[in-house]
Amino acid sequence: MLAKIKDIVSASIDVKQQVLADEGLLKTIEAVTHMITQAFRNGNKVLFCGNGGSAADAQHLAAEFSGRFYIDRDALPAEALHVNTSYLTAVANDYSYDVIYARLIKGTGNKGDILVGLSTSGNSKNIVLAFEQAKANGMITVGFTGATGGKMKAVSDYLVNVPSADTPRIQESHILLGHIVCQLVEEQYFTSGK
Repeated sequence: MLAKIKDIVSASIDVKQQVLADEGLLKTIEAVTHMITQAFRNGNKVLFCGNGGSAADAQHLAAEFSGRFYIDRDALPAEALHVNTSYLTAVANDYSYDVIYARLIKGTGNKGDILVGLSTSGNSKNIVLAFEQAKANGMITVGFTGATGGKMKAVSDYLVNVPSADTPRIQESHILLGHIVCQLVEEQYFTSGK
C-alpha cells in the first residue's frame, strides 16, 4: 500500500511539473489574474460553476474572493452559482439540469462580469450552456478543464486546460492554479492601488 501511496503522490507531482513547464498555460493564468483584477476594479463580479468535486472547488475559490485569502481586507464580489439549493432543485425539476447555470446567468450576468467554469472533461453540458449564455450577456468566460478542453474550449475566452486526463489529478491542479489566481488578484487589487 505504501508504494501505491507514493505512486499517487508522484502522479500528482508529475502533472504539476507539466503545468510548471507549460509557458502558455502559465501566461493564461497571468492573463486571467489581470482580467479578474480589472473586472473587480470596474465594479463587476466573478461567478463560478462546476459539478460534483468541481462544484466544491468552485465554491472554495469563490469564498477565497468573497471572504479573504492572505490579506485581511474587504470582500470581493464573487459567488458559486450552485449554493442556492432551492433554485437548483426547482430549475432542475421544472426545466432541466442542463440549464441550471445558463438560466441564472441570463438573469444575473452583466456585461464585464466573469464566469469561471470548472469541468475536468470540459464537456459538462450545463457549463457549456452557461458559457454560451454568458457570451450572449457580454461576459468573459474562463474554462478550467483537462488536457483537451472538451466542448468548453470553443466557448472559453481563457482556457486553463491542465495536461492530464485523470480527474483527481486535474482537480488538484485546478485548486492549485485557482489559489494562484486568488493570491495574485488579492495582491494586485489591494496592494497595487485600485
